[in-house]
Amino acid sequence: MPQPARHPTSPPKIAGIVLSHPERVLYPEQGTTKRQLAEYFEEVADHILPHITNRPLSLLRCPRGREAACFFQRRLDHESVPGLERVAIAEPDGGSSDVVVVRDLAGLIGLAQLGVLEIHPWGATVTDPDHPDRLVFDLDPGEGTVWPDVVHGARWLHERLAALGLQSFVRTTGGKGLHVVVPIAPTRDWETVRAFAHAVARELAAEYPLRYVDTPRRQARVDKVFVDYLRNARGASAIASYSPRARPHAPVATPLFWPELSQRVGSNEFTIGTVPDRLAALRAAPWTGFFEVDQPLTNAMLAEVGAIGH
Repeated sequence: MPQPARHPTSPPKIAGIVLSHPERVLYPEQGTTKRQLAEYFEEVADHILPHITNRPLSLLRCPRGREAACFFQRRLDHESVPGLERVAIAEPDGGSSDVVVVRDLAGLIGLAQLGVLEIHPWGATVTDPDHPDRLVFDLDPGEGTVWPDVVHGARWLHERLAALGLQSFVRTTGGKGLHVVVPIAPTRDWETVRAFAHAVARELAAEYPLRYVDTPRRQARVDKVFVDYLRNARGASAIASYSPRARPHAPVATPLFWPELSQRVGSNEFTIGTVPDRLAALRAAPWTGFFEVDQPLTNAMLAEVGAIGH
C-alpha cells in the first residue's frame, strides 16, 4: 500500500513570532534549545520587560549556540525581525543613529528567534537618551579575588548610598560579580552621573585599597575587585535583570533581596531552569518598588563625594 504523504511539522509560534530551527541547541551542557529559550522569555516576560522596553539595547547573539561564533549587535541593519523595532535617536554631534528597541512580548520572542543570549540595555530610554534614569556599579572580581570580597563591596555600596539618601538594589550578574543598581530621576547628564559613580567607587577603593580598585588597568586588578563605574556613559550598557548569559549552564542575572546576599549565593547561582520556579515561589519580587523610586542626584550628594555637578 502507498504510504501517506508526510507533511513537515510547522515551526512553533510564540506571541505570533515563528521560531526557525526551534530544536537548535544553544546551551550544550544541558541541551537547552532555542524553543526553550523562547519559552523562558515567555515565562518571565512580566519580570524582564520592564527592565528593557523603550531602551536602546546591545545584544549578544549566538545563533548557533554559545560555543559557536557569538557577536554583539546594536542595530538591526537591514534585518527585518517581527516584534523588534529600529528607532533613530539623536546624537550629540547633531546626527542620529538607529538602535534596537523591544516594546512587548513579541519583541522579546524576536530576540530568541535571533539567538540572543544576552540583553544589555542602556541606562536611559530612547525618548531621553541623554539623561540616565539608573546608574550601575559593577563589582568585577579580578584574578585571585574571593567571593566574600564581592559581597562585602556590594554591602558597602548599599550602606554608603543609603547614607547619601539613595535607595539601591542588588543582582547577580550570571557571570563573576554583582551589580548594585540605583534608580535616579533623569535630570542629570551622563558626565555628571559617571562622575558621581566614579567618586563613590573611588571612596570604596580608598577605604580598602588591598581589596578594591577603581581603575580598569589589568595590572591593577590582580587580587582585587574592580568597582566598575564605566557602565554609566552614553552608549554603555549593563546586563538586564532576568537576562540569560552566554555561559555554561545558562546562568541568569537575577535580582536579590538585600538580606539574601551572602557568601552562599554565587553570581551564577540561578539559571534558565531555576529562575521561573524561584519567581513562582516568592511572595513578592526582590526589586518591588524599583520603578516607583524617584530620587534625584542632588547638588549636596555630588558635593559630598567630590563630583562635579552640571
